[in-house]
Amino acid sequence: MNSRFVPDTATAIEPLPRAPAAAIVTASYARDFERCRLLCETIDRHVTGMAHHYILTEHRDVALFRQLEGSRRSVVDERDLLPRWLHVFDDPLSGFRRRVWLSLKTQPLRGWHVQQLRRIAIAGHAKEDVLVFCDSDVVFLKPFDTGAFWRDGKVRLFRRDGVLSNDGHDEHRIWSRNAGRAIGIDPANPSSHDYISTLIAWRRETVNAMCERIEKVHGRDWVGVVGSARRFSECMIYGRYVDDVLGGAGHFRGSEAFCRVHWNGEPLSDDEFRRFVGTMAPEQVAIGMQSFIGTDIGRIRRLIGLD
Repeated sequence: MNSRFVPDTATAIEPLPRAPAAAIVTASYARDFERCRLLCETIDRHVTGMAHHYILTEHRDVALFRQLEGSRRSVVDERDLLPRWLHVFDDPLSGFRRRVWLSLKTQPLRGWHVQQLRRIAIAGHAKEDVLVFCDSDVVFLKPFDTGAFWRDGKVRLFRRDGVLSNDGHDEHRIWSRNAGRAIGIDPANPSSHDYISTLIAWRRETVNAMCERIEKVHGRDWVGVVGSARRFSECMIYGRYVDDVLGGAGHFRGSEAFCRVHWNGEPLSDDEFRRFVGTMAPEQVAIGMQSFIGTDIGRIRRLIGLD
């Protein structure tokens, strides 16, 4: 796999072309198909500056998601992204309702783990300069140009400064420490920054360089390294690589979230939903209703006027 990756040096980070090609990347699965369909409809209605939209799925879901393909949208089978030694099974411990990915090189992984691995791996498959990550439970409500993610040859790195020093971020601190371990940073040098959000962008060449570094540091496949710790975040790994290894080369930082997300709790009532949308910040162009909350997709369609 090493041959796909560029050298890990800050001096290799060249400015982006004046009009870089951008791709939106969405990792999804069968239970979120209708949500992903709605995302695609709102991307087509509101988003400009996108060269392509990649939907990343498990092999058994590929045929279902093919319905969403078009001239600028394609479905990518995880078998074309991840090593063949990572095998997926129905999990008997969940009554065969959930899936588990097993190998001799990683911890047992769930779907949310493997979705993160796919998002990293797409950099070795895609050709576009900038990868814009957007979850399948996101809906665009306003016009948005992907050009917001680059400036003066650099890509926007989402970063909230110092928030991990505050109470209530224990899990994020673990993800950050594991990210540092993966990319070979001394544990004595922790980070207090948070890089996690949806509707964020990465430089494709930087992702590939990050994977190359992980493999050089550990002497084995990056998937095995990252998957050896079940508590990880792909956003933390990329953010710490950019900041702590590259010193921010090729990037500029922004803390404003372009998507307003209802992360947890109960489904919103119609009035609560309207208030949620009505209080979006000026820079926010999309909303996310976390799929595990269970908000009915038909209600969302009706409330945003697509029913």
